[in-house]
Amino acid sequence: MSESQPWLPPEQMPRWVWKATAVFWLGFIVTIVTRSVWRSLSALFILLLVSLFLSLAVEPGVNRLAARGWRRGTATILILVGVFIAFLSFIVAIGTLVGQQIATLLSDSEKYVNRTVNFINDKFDTHIDATQVINSINDPNGPVQRFIRSQQGKVVDLSVTALGVLVKALSVLLFTFYLVADGPKLRRAICSRLRPNRQRRVLSGWELAIDKTGGYIYSRALLAGLSAFFHWVLFQAIGIQAPVAMALWVGLISQFLPVIGTYIAGALPVLVQFVDSPPKALIILIFVILYQQVENYFLLPRVTARTMDLHPAIAFGAAIAGGAVLGAVGAILAIPAAAMAQAVVSNFGERHEVIDSHLTSTQPVRHVSRRERRVATGREDGEP
Repeated sequence: MSESQPWLPPEQMPRWVWKATAVFWLGFIVTIVTRSVWRSLSALFILLLVSLFLSLAVEPGVNRLAARGWRRGTATILILVGVFIAFLSFIVAIGTLVGQQIATLLSDSEKYVNRTVNFINDKFDTHIDATQVINSINDPNGPVQRFIRSQQGKVVDLSVTALGVLVKALSVLLFTFYLVADGPKLRRAICSRLRPNRQRRVLSGWELAIDKTGGYIYSRALLAGLSAFFHWVLFQAIGIQAPVAMALWVGLISQFLPVIGTYIAGALPVLVQFVDSPPKALIILIFVILYQQVENYFLLPRVTARTMDLHPAIAFGAAIAGGAVLGAVGAILAIPAAAMAQAVVSNFGERHEVIDSHLTSTQPVRHVSRRERRVATGREDGEP
């Protein structure tokens, strides 16, 4: 350093840089902690969400029983026990049916293979050798036997999974019981922290949620009953095994599992019946497709118009979004959530009368001829 150039101290770093650095690292740490907590408690949050949905669905029934003099706790237990018994009976009936069908298929595999191969050869003009198919199935080193051996070791895992599902179901019922039985106390505790105008908004939103969720359950239960009845008539007419259990499966799964429920519901009776009689399986497949069209165009609009007014496109998009976030549980819960959101949004803002236009008319537009347009505008036929 030369003597003519004095020494200058280095420039100090601005204070906002230290603050920005501290905020960045603090946000990073909070994000990591939040992700860790969510991974640990996500299962609990889902259970609480399902419990909240179930509590909103059963509370109208509990309120009716309470109005007749029942204690809320007793009424809640009665309804929840009924729901649990119905759900457990449905699972046992379907599981028993599928188990019996698998046992029958394994014991009489040669007969079913010959019947299926003959049906395919007759209907599709193929030349499949049933003996080769049977030998391939019975071959110890073949793909079928290897698959069966690989599944035998998963029996314990399946039992553990079933036990876990049962524990989760009991946990949901326990949370639901407290949410419904102590519902008035919970709402009083929440409203005691709010001003009167905010209390009215909270209670109005709560009542709206109960109405929309109850409407969703009612509409789906009604559609499920209709679907189960008509499918039972078909199953009884063509003479398949366990027609009641199969009809309940089709009715419940097709209505309470959005988007893909119809295909899953129809696949089980078709596959089970295909083993015994391929023509009957084809009849079931055709009937499922036709009934779905009748339901979409005639039954569904009339039922949901009185229970849950939700546009089909919104319901479809909500089910896809819910399934992408929380899987099957999210797909089921997304539809009543979308109905509640639509009802809340519809109550805000000012509405005006819509002007007449063919773009906004809900009635079929009649074609107007050139002569009618001339008469309507006051011009004669000879005028340009």
